[in-house]
Amino acid sequence: MALTANEITCDLELVRERSPLVHNITNYVAMNSTANALLAVGASPVMAHAVEEVEDMVGIAAALVINIGTLSEPWVAAMSKAAAAAGKKGIPIVCDPVGVGATPYRTRVFRGLIETAWPTVIRGNASEIIASAGDFSATKGVDSAAAAESALASAQWLSGQHDCAVCVSGETDYIVDQDRVLLIRNGHPLMPKVTGLGCTATALCGAFAAVQPDRFRATASAMAVMGIAGEIAGEKADGPGSMQLQFLDVLYNLTGADITQRLKISEQ
Repeated sequence: MALTANEITCDLELVRERSPLVHNITNYVAMNSTANALLAVGASPVMAHAVEEVEDMVGIAAALVINIGTLSEPWVAAMSKAAAAAGKKGIPIVCDPVGVGATPYRTRVFRGLIETAWPTVIRGNASEIIASAGDFSATKGVDSAAAAESALASAQWLSGQHDCAVCVSGETDYIVDQDRVLLIRNGHPLMPKVTGLGCTATALCGAFAAVQPDRFRATASAMAVMGIAGEIAGEKADGPGSMQLQFLDVLYNLTGADITQRLKISEQ
């Protein structure tokens, strides 16, 4: 059964009420926009990647978000250490396989990370999800060269292999957990023109997973909120620049009525 607008609204209100601390080890490109989006949705972001402190930061966090967009050996070490600590603590781990399949190093790092501690959620575009599962389709940097629906089998394999929810982002977002599949058709054509919005979606998954123990529902709620906010923002924006500003404002002011009016969700 598909998630209802009321359930998504309840999850959003939980984020706003609890303001969970979300520990992000993310990339230079998206760090500022990701932190601002987490603040706008009601969460508390911390962007800490020093290997000397990640275990302590995980110790006070409600969720860990790992994004491999800008890799270096010290960051990889910090990600591994943080993932292991989060696994021991039992908090949600949300992973973004940015650009997996583009280089052997990037692919090897990501696969190693999700073996270090099994993720709660993996969110990526179709090419990244396919490559994460071992089928190397064409990955064009961090953009998807494959349609989201083509990654469903890979997403289901990853979900079963690592006991996690998987989101395949695209014009339609697919939320997969074992045999369950939800489709969310919210969003706006301007969204891919703004760098870091995919990374932002992953961070929002972390915020929702921090307050909603059902990983499938948390992922679907986060992606629905992301898509609806992007849809409304896109209708107000004149281009990519104003889209970024509008998105944060809409996310901050999003209401249950907006979700009820706009939600386009179905079960496969």
